[in-house]
Amino acid sequence: MSAENVIIRFDNVSFHYTEDKPILDSVNFSVREDAKITIMGQNGAGKSTIFKLICGAADIPEVEKLKPAEGLIHIRNNASIGIALQVMPKRFFGLTITEYFATAFSEQTYNLDKRIADVLAIVDLSIPLSKRIEEMSGGQQARLLLAYALIQKPDILLLDEPTNNLDSAGIEHLTGFLMMYDKTVIVISHDADFLNAFTEGVLNVDFQTKKVEQYVGNYFNVVEQIQAQIEREEKKNAQLRKSIQDRKDKVNFFAHKGGKMRKLASKLKEEVSEAEEEMVNVKQDDKTIRDFTIPAQPWSDILVHITSVGTIQHHEIVTKPVDITLWKKDRLQIVGPNGIGKSTLLKTLALEKTESAVINPAIKVGYYQQDFSGLDFDKSVYESLADMMDVPDNQTIYATGAAFLLTAELMKNTVGSLSEGQKGLLCYARFVLQKPGLLILDEPTNHINFRHLPVIAKAIDNFDGAIIIVSHMPEFMEHITITQTLDLGR
Repeated sequence: MSAENVIIRFDNVSFHYTEDKPILDSVNFSVREDAKITIMGQNGAGKSTIFKLICGAADIPEVEKLKPAEGLIHIRNNASIGIALQVMPKRFFGLTITEYFATAFSEQTYNLDKRIADVLAIVDLSIPLSKRIEEMSGGQQARLLLAYALIQKPDILLLDEPTNNLDSAGIEHLTGFLMMYDKTVIVISHDADFLNAFTEGVLNVDFQTKKVEQYVGNYFNVVEQIQAQIEREEKKNAQLRKSIQDRKDKVNFFAHKGGKMRKLASKLKEEVSEAEEEMVNVKQDDKTIRDFTIPAQPWSDILVHITSVGTIQHHEIVTKPVDITLWKKDRLQIVGPNGIGKSTLLKTLALEKTESAVINPAIKVGYYQQDFSGLDFDKSVYESLADMMDVPDNQTIYATGAAFLLTAELMKNTVGSLSEGQKGLLCYARFVLQKPGLLILDEPTNHINFRHLPVIAKAIDNFDGAIIIVSHMPEFMEHITITQTLDLGR
């Protein structure tokens, strides 16, 4: 790779939030101009940290920036950077769309409305520019975050979980756009099919070693390369272990002999030491959470009765009559395009008392919000889990956290310090301790490593209470038995 074509280079970059908790250790990699690159790694490995370090090296305004503890990050002279964040920052919620896009520029832009219209067309979003950010659905906000990055026409486009909250049409539109985009793109995503469609190289952040390994090839090809590497290392170690044991057995036999036999035993001991030094640290694949059960609150009566729902049509709320009753083991899937009002309906059901949707007041409701706004970010992870128990039990809390890769060390941290994927796993750990009668799940795959999704789908399908769910991931929903469907688009 010629130096002229390199647009980003990390030279021995290390980073930590505290000295005893390294995130990246002497990381080296290069990204060439116009490349399409995926950053992969398990939740909490440091993927989003790399984005923040890139933004810090370029001093990008309006985003969180980090500086390395050691090493250097080189961004080619004058290369501009645009980043589409995972979640819309709360500070923008009170702004109109026009005001929001104005923050992307350091100086006043006189043709701003025209540029906004052009970029909204690229992300396939039609919406009045006077609408406030807080009034938009999660899917609309996801498209807006992408448009915000694109309006700057960056040389380097950073996308952090861009398919979260997007419906299938939105994902298809985004995939086509990225395939045609003629500049550098670096993507963090857990959507394997989406990644495989356009990426040509992978940066794998190893959670154990804190290193970044660079691979060439599409996403599925790289996953196969990593698995083959693991198998080669395990095979080499198995051969070395056999050889070491054979030599140790001979050492034990010859050590009690005299003369030349004792010298031979000494030589064999040296060979054992050399062989042990040749043992390699087998690359560990991403950890997957083990099977779990969400205990259900005992219940034999009606849990939910819905008589009307509101949908958003032509930017106005229209109320429609329905007749939906949910009992134990019922699963209601709510479908419809982005912006139709799915998340608004779930929020109304979970948090507001309304005559049109009655949940038995004795029912405990577990609510997965796509932006995790139901979590108290200032509490520790331990406190967040303890809140779910009538009588907190230290051993149960730590055991449940560990089952969702929330280690004893992470338990001390605030919820706000977790990665988005770890916040998602925290929500499922809370459900296990809460023992709800009703689960309301708004995009329950958002931010979650794809390796965990089959385990989570199985737990949801086996849940003995009732479920109301919105999800734009068909391969996830295939594993869940749906008993009723409400199509807000009809």
